[in-house]
Amino acid sequence: MPDPKRVAAIVTVYHRWSHADVIVGKILEGYHHDGKEFPRMRLASLYVDQFPPNDLSRQLAKKHQFALYDSIEGAVTLGRKEVAVDGVLIIGEHGKYETNARGQILYPRRRWFEAVCNVFARYRRSVPVFNDKHLGATWDDARWMVERARELHVPLMAGSSIPLAWRRPPLTIERGTELVEGVAIGYGPFEGYGFHALEGLQCLVERRQGGETGVQAVQCLQGEEMWRAMDRGVFSRDLLEAAMARIPAHAEGDYRKLTVKDPSAGVFVVEYRDGLKGAVAMLNGWVYEGDGAGFSCAVRQRGRPEPLATQFYLQQPDPFAHFAHLLRAIDSLVNTGHAPYPVERTLLTTGILDAIMISRSEKNRRVETPYLDIRYQPTNWPYATDAIPKAIKR
Repeated sequence: MPDPKRVAAIVTVYHRWSHADVIVGKILEGYHHDGKEFPRMRLASLYVDQFPPNDLSRQLAKKHQFALYDSIEGAVTLGRKEVAVDGVLIIGEHGKYETNARGQILYPRRRWFEAVCNVFARYRRSVPVFNDKHLGATWDDARWMVERARELHVPLMAGSSIPLAWRRPPLTIERGTELVEGVAIGYGPFEGYGFHALEGLQCLVERRQGGETGVQAVQCLQGEEMWRAMDRGVFSRDLLEAAMARIPAHAEGDYRKLTVKDPSAGVFVVEYRDGLKGAVAMLNGWVYEGDGAGFSCAVRQRGRPEPLATQFYLQQPDPFAHFAHLLRAIDSLVNTGHAPYPVERTLLTTGILDAIMISRSEKNRRVETPYLDIRYQPTNWPYATDAIPKAIKR
């Protein structure tokens, strides 16, 4: 077997259950943190931006013999005058960072990607890069990152674990299926978890006839207007309730009344350029957090009366095994030099989310998005179908 690829990880913080822990920790300890099965990568270096009292990075560096660097360039070059790693993982999630007036957390993802690319340009070698979750807080950052990757021929992959998680029941939309509408369910922090719900919607509807063609407008709805819009047919009640039926842990009572009371609840209305109707319902006040979590989606296929619906099952707490399937995709990226699914999916969901945050901050106005004319074809990278591992103690 060839030697494992060397990777650098650039992270905001590294404490228990941070994204650094549940992604990078699996490179160090195995996919299920049990030392049995590992990716074909080894952690060569780590840059950590913030060190809270519960930091784990220093003790892990001693235990696993990787180098801690105080600069991104150092982590990518291993202190030499060359790109000395085979891949870079940018995990800009968690930690204390500013929030702008629209409620977007300003994680340094674009700034870090720019620093990584500056090293690539200086030493004339590019390697694959994974960027955790959305590409940046704003559309301008996301677009810049994808364009810069193309300029430097950087294989770039981004996004969350949702599209790769188990689906209950299993649901595969065949490419070329004629879809007319999709409604996803989410919960939690409006921006941070709203992105997860958008990716759940997008990983299903991108497989429709013709592939993805982009989004022409979005709107954020809150309070009573969420349900007035549903009553007008802006999005379909039967799809919403089919997706809700896949969520096992939720409050009892009228979901309309429960969510209207919660100021963090809302609906993202997504108008696709080809006429597909999309919506994400952030049902805070109705959904509970816990093992399995509250992400699901229902879609309507033309000519089929019953919705197709599934839950994106998230195993938690440890070993947070859905992240193992995200790491398998990262492993493929680093070892093949090709992204297993298009970065354009995350570029589109990042742009949708940014426009939703604009709508929310500007009295829920409809925001036209002619710049989201993003076209791509989906791949057949698999989601999780193996046995769900039992929880462990670390």
